[in-house]
Amino acid sequence: MFVKRIIAAVAVALSLTFVVSGCDSGTSGQDAESATGQKNYDNLVKQEPAHDMTYPQTRKTINFWIDTWGQGKKVAYTYLMNSNGDVIGYYVTEGPPVSMCTSLRPSYQWADIPGDGDSTKEQVPAPASDGVYYSGGECTTYYAKDANTGAYIQFTAGMGINPLLYDQPLSPGIVKDAPNLGQVSK
Repeated sequence: MFVKRIIAAVAVALSLTFVVSGCDSGTSGQDAESATGQKNYDNLVKQEPAHDMTYPQTRKTINFWIDTWGQGKKVAYTYLMNSNGDVIGYYVTEGPPVSMCTSLRPSYQWADIPGDGDSTKEQVPAPASDGVYYSGGECTTYYAKDANTGAYIQFTAGMGINPLLYDQPLSPGIVKDAPNLGQVSK
């Protein structure tokens, strides 16, 4: 009877060893993949290290954007160019047009997701400023306020239409006979 218990205990111990080693093999496989990726990265960096940047042109350009559009009542000129390169119209707006994907609040929130005995935080969609949820598929649609009338303007880029944004009007030779699409009467 005692021998049977020892054999059963050994069998259970061996079974647990196989189960635990099976669980660890997934983790060690991930560790191996991570180590291979890190080794590859280290070799590539050794062959071609990143250069030091001496002039922050990107930062300067971002500050130029901030300085340009950070002024109150700054007028923007948005020209719509077709796929042939012709300007087919333009809008004069208060500030640059804004993508429908832009928001004053994050488009996500953290929610408690119940699990086995405890909960975890997970990122979920958040309602927009108007209290509804958006899919994010409206990123090529823009809106703005007409500088002349205060009217709401909305247009979509793509499908052969490319918006060109300027803080000053283009010369009449470039624009030719393109109409101001935003001038509407109140």
